[in-house]
Amino acid sequence: MFWFLNNSPDYSGEYSAVDVAQYLIRKCALDGNPISNLQLQKILYYIQAEFLQKKNKALFSDEIEAWTFGPVVRDVYMRYCGYGSTEIYETDEPNVSFSDDEIAVMNNIVADKRNIKVWELVNATHEQGKPWDRIYRGGLGNKEIIPKAVIAKYA
Repeated sequence: MFWFLNNSPDYSGEYSAVDVAQYLIRKCALDGNPISNLQLQKILYYIQAEFLQKKNKALFSDEIEAWTFGPVVRDVYMRYCGYGSTEIYETDEPNVSFSDDEIAVMNNIVADKRNIKVWELVNATHEQGKPWDRIYRGGLGNKEIIPKAVIAKYA
């Protein structure tokens, strides 16, 4: 009898993007280095890309859309848009428990990205051939979903 491993990616995501956002916002606020909604969006994108590329699975189930200033998770944007471009200081704990491995990946990306100027993060997500660029297409794909398979392949 032969057993075949299923190497198909798992794009379902165990958590919501709001769960992940709450963790990130809380971590950054408690570290004394709070982030804005725009930074949060880019960090969420990089975290999802890392999980899709290296773990062959999505961390969160929400779709990421191609908006003017880069990849955006709509529910997270709507939840925190009242902050405008200011820093978010909420310290609500997420209603879920992340694994040590998930926390390590998120913390590494936060450490790598949160001190980069926000417009540099935006420009990095806009690079030619990257997922946002492939979907946004000069505005023709404004607010269209960036498929997880595209993020996994081109991020």
